[in-house]
Amino acid sequence: MRFPPANMQLRRAQLVLMLAVLVPTVMMTAIGIILLAMDRSVTTAVLGILVLALCGSGITGFILVTIFVGKGASLVRLQNDFVSSVSHELRTPVTSLRLLIESLRTGRLDAAEQEQVLSLLGRETDRLEVLVDRVLELSRLQSSHVYLRERIDVASLVEESIAAFDALTLTRPTKVGVSVEPGLTVVGDRATLVRAIANLLTNAWKYTGEDKQIAVAAHTAGRRIEITVTDNGAGIERRDQGAIFEQFNRGRAASQSGIPGVGLGLSFVRAIVRGHKGKIDFTSRPGETVFRIRLKRRRKPAPRPANVKHAELSEARS
Repeated sequence: MRFPPANMQLRRAQLVLMLAVLVPTVMMTAIGIILLAMDRSVTTAVLGILVLALCGSGITGFILVTIFVGKGASLVRLQNDFVSSVSHELRTPVTSLRLLIESLRTGRLDAAEQEQVLSLLGRETDRLEVLVDRVLELSRLQSSHVYLRERIDVASLVEESIAAFDALTLTRPTKVGVSVEPGLTVVGDRATLVRAIANLLTNAWKYTGEDKQIAVAAHTAGRRIEITVTDNGAGIERRDQGAIFEQFNRGRAASQSGIPGVGLGLSFVRAIVRGHKGKIDFTSRPGETVFRIRLKRRRKPAPRPANVKHAELSEARS
């Protein structure tokens, strides 16, 4: 016996809930309004008020349950999309491994060809291992329990991120413009925050042309600190912007350009920012893309008044 997909079951449950709860509640609301309109006795008025209160509770419960069912359906859809994406990404190296093993099994290859096939087997195995490790790491980063909590100077954080970016782009060193407001501090995990900013810098480096203009800035934005990474690339197409942070998602321009990648970089960034209770968004148009990371600002303790300190010293001496 085959059951319908889980998201379809949730939608059916939502429909049944609407018919079983919302319709009777609306009818009871009409009765309550009629009782209040009659207004012939205190008992009738009280009964009408009680009926309306009960209906209000029913409608509130229906709205809350509808929200939870909708979130459940969205979660199921996201899980299905994730499994589908992982399966798609794993299919390519697994298919390559199978074909290479079949070519060895035939025994028709000479020594040089066997050496080449073994080399390809090693490369595809490494590719598969890297992909699995990235998926496992993304799952780990999506849990907030893996992050350290330490005070971090934003200027040194940006400096370390640029150093990591330089190490990743040795083949074509690129100068990065820096503008950091002095005295900014945040609380978080330095290593993962460095990785998030370095990932944004690397993405900017990948998707810009010969004249690469990349910049990092950090400044106060209300109760938060905003770290931005700006580039002068072709931009992200509007139709791709809604799913740019999803796992294994790559925009059409990125896929057509032939630039290597599996579409996990921005998912890592989002997981890290969310793990720090922060927010990330972006704006993009041809010639300029800006990613913004907003983290809670660590406030410096207010200096103690001099007269209070003097009074404490005097009391201690006495």
